[in-house]
Amino acid sequence: MTKATITAAIGVTAFVLVAALALGVAFVVRGPDPRVVEPAPATPATSAAAPAAIMYQGFIYGRITTIDSDIYEGRLRWGRDQEAFWNDYFNGNRDGNPWAVHAPFAQPRQERSLEIFGLKFGGGGRDKLDRTFMSRFGDIARIDARVREVDVALKSGTLFTLDRFKAGDIDDGVRVWDAKRGVVDVDARRIRTIEFLPTAPSVAAPARLHGTVRTRQGDFTGFILWDRHDCLSTDELDGRSAEREVSVRYDTIRSIARHSADSALVTLVDGREMVLSGSREVGRGNRGIYVDDTRYGRVLISWDAFERVEFSAGGSGPGYGEFAPGRALAGSITTRDGRRLAGRLVYNFAESETTETLDAAVPGVDYTILFSLIASIVPQGRDGRGDRATVILDDGEELALERTYDLADGNAGMLIFVDGRKSPEYVPWTDVAQIDLDHRRIP
Repeated sequence: MTKATITAAIGVTAFVLVAALALGVAFVVRGPDPRVVEPAPATPATSAAAPAAIMYQGFIYGRITTIDSDIYEGRLRWGRDQEAFWNDYFNGNRDGNPWAVHAPFAQPRQERSLEIFGLKFGGGGRDKLDRTFMSRFGDIARIDARVREVDVALKSGTLFTLDRFKAGDIDDGVRVWDAKRGVVDVDARRIRTIEFLPTAPSVAAPARLHGTVRTRQGDFTGFILWDRHDCLSTDELDGRSAEREVSVRYDTIRSIARHSADSALVTLVDGREMVLSGSREVGRGNRGIYVDDTRYGRVLISWDAFERVEFSAGGSGPGYGEFAPGRALAGSITTRDGRRLAGRLVYNFAESETTETLDAAVPGVDYTILFSLIASIVPQGRDGRGDRATVILDDGEELALERTYDLADGNAGMLIFVDGRKSPEYVPWTDVAQIDLDHRRIP
């Protein structure tokens, strides 16, 4: 999920949890099928020979304390079958904006809401500077949940307060693989505190989906979430073959290729092929394929842009200790009239740390780029096209991106705490000629 796709659904319905348990077999066919003799062999990604530290360090691990003072510790998966890894994202909606006091423009009036016993319902007017929150689990130290707010403490020491009455991941509940109690689903309303810890080795953890996704915009390699959801080798791809409905475990799949707008060609590890259709996962209803490409952070590939994915072994991803604490954004702004201002930066009245992200897009591919990977941003682009902006990465790669999301005209502008000054200077987005980030600088 990106900041641009988070929906702010208000009300107590945020507490309703989906209780769906998936029973996995290698290849399930609804009805007899003489073509299927036995499960296909597992891909190298599931090999038990890989060191435990490599296979399991990427899984989220932590200690949950409930409002009843019960304690659960182990591997965690959000919503039972959603986010499972340190480089997955925790989402929510910020309760206010601390940078709004520096805004030079008036804030629009909020819609009225009903308050009963201190709890607010209804309303829904969004302040111009209301912001969503999104952070990798590996960047978070602790989460404290209360009735109305959720406090998220990052490793950097920065504390974000989220609004509990707007949709957020805290209200999906958490599944815990506790060494003493077994698999426990902790209801969101019972959670008081979640402390994140380095992952302990776990022989029960399945392999993670990894591979190369080929698109019209180029190739992306990394960990994969198919349909924004399936991320484990034991998850299943559903569809209908020429004969009947089937569910195919990902550890039996070698590749998936777009066959038509509403179908996909699936090639199994043993060489068999089948065309699947009739489900959201293998057609235009697919919500997109996330790829954690280390060049950018994360990309979301639409079904229209998707051509083919080839799965390969990739371990479980970076461990908790590999996520260094974020640092304040710093650098310089060159304005269109030639001024240059240097100091600490706040981008779009929201992003202020290196672990936060810039959302941008090209046709069919949405980028979620870590600010720690960005060297420069040129809002008007370097190719002379007014509908494009240029993002230059630290490795020198230049991305010509659409002026949408964080690069759109609706960007609220920049705050820069010029060296030696207590109050920031505001630079409207339309006045910015170039932003140069300096990740070595300590504001």
